[in-house]
Amino acid sequence: MQRARFSTVLAGLLLAGCGSGGPPPGDSTQAAQQPPTPGTYAPGTGPAPALPEPRTSLIPTINIAPAVGWADDARPTAAEGFVVTAFARNLDHPRTVYVLPNGDTLVAESNAPEDQTKQGLKGKAMNAVMKRAGAGVPSADRITLLRDEDGDGVAEMRTAFLENQKSPFGMALVGDTLYVANADALVKFPYVEGATEITTAPVEVAALPGGPINHHWTKALLASRDGGTLYVGVGSNSNIGENGMEAEVDRAAILEVDAASGETRVFASGLRNPTALDWDPGTGELWAVVNERDGLGNDLVPDYLTSIREGGFYGWPYSYFGQHPDPNFDADEQRPDLVAKAIVPDYALGSHVAPLGLAFYTADADARDALPGRYRNGAFIGLHGSWNRDPKSGYTVVFVPFANGRPAGPMEDILGGFVNADGEAQGRPVGVAVDAHGAVLVADDVGNAVWRIRPETRNEE
Repeated sequence: MQRARFSTVLAGLLLAGCGSGGPPPGDSTQAAQQPPTPGTYAPGTGPAPALPEPRTSLIPTINIAPAVGWADDARPTAAEGFVVTAFARNLDHPRTVYVLPNGDTLVAESNAPEDQTKQGLKGKAMNAVMKRAGAGVPSADRITLLRDEDGDGVAEMRTAFLENQKSPFGMALVGDTLYVANADALVKFPYVEGATEITTAPVEVAALPGGPINHHWTKALLASRDGGTLYVGVGSNSNIGENGMEAEVDRAAILEVDAASGETRVFASGLRNPTALDWDPGTGELWAVVNERDGLGNDLVPDYLTSIREGGFYGWPYSYFGQHPDPNFDADEQRPDLVAKAIVPDYALGSHVAPLGLAFYTADADARDALPGRYRNGAFIGLHGSWNRDPKSGYTVVFVPFANGRPAGPMEDILGGFVNADGEAQGRPVGVAVDAHGAVLVADDVGNAVWRIRPETRNEE
């Protein structure tokens, strides 16, 4: 079996003190790429990216941006025509943001569960990676409520809304019920509009794949339009199945949960790590951003944005970006029957960029901080950033334009400057949401902030 090779070598390199490096010997992938001509797709992005041959070198690239946080009042850099301000600072590893109907914003302050098993050298190595990248802090296990009482774009009120959760990530409000996707269970709470805390005990709706390994612990969450069904994104328990496929039951999938009974089924599969979900406002289709596998070179495999078909299979672990077989599988492990039906994703976001947030832009055009009309119905995506690519990729918030329910052009950088000139991570964008005034909110888990992006010119001006 070849599949453990990348993880084993990675573990050895990190435990030996290797903190960064260029492309491994024998990897002919370019270390740097020229920026694309405006209006064209960057290499490895778009609906039909050119994919290089896979590289399964014994020495993987390790190129971590050490987490340092923001100095003083420093902040990310907004694209031309936009202004970025701090909606809230001094949070504790904020991961996702969710805007309630009354304008309050919920922030999941969260990290990997403490009881997550760290297996051998690989577990220690990944702990080292996560610590340097800023994810080694204990989980606050809390959802915090932020309220902008005077409408100035800064949260004056901050309360502990829900405490003692287990690595909360996804949130969804349906009527007077708030659902939270913890690392191992979908739970619910009664919600009263305007409440600043919930103290009632959680009621479990459905168990979710959890420990003891729980390699990808985050659980994305989205409610159906009528609120009767909940969709949960569950990542794989490995890179490419090296922990055995028996550890992957109901993983690398989007699960459909009946809100009333808790009955659960796999809605779509072969999605290595579907980290954020949203509804296309025009077509009503379910869309997701997905983190793809490591170990095939600097420019494989593209993470992606895609519509999700009921019953669809998207390739993991046997193939990538449609019907490209993964070379790490021995002949007796291959599944040509599954590879043959693997769906090609709609839109490549680039390799190792780590998308963790997705929000279609649906703000009222008359809202005070509404973005220009061309952003309507397009997708904002938080790219958390690479740890194993040279040069680094991601570390930005991007926008993908849509037309007629499909991506319709190159993605645009909206918020950058997260990595400084020394290659250190001042911040890393995660979840995104649209607030009550039309601005875009961005959770930053290394910078411990929520940023707010609005146009330079506001409707009231």
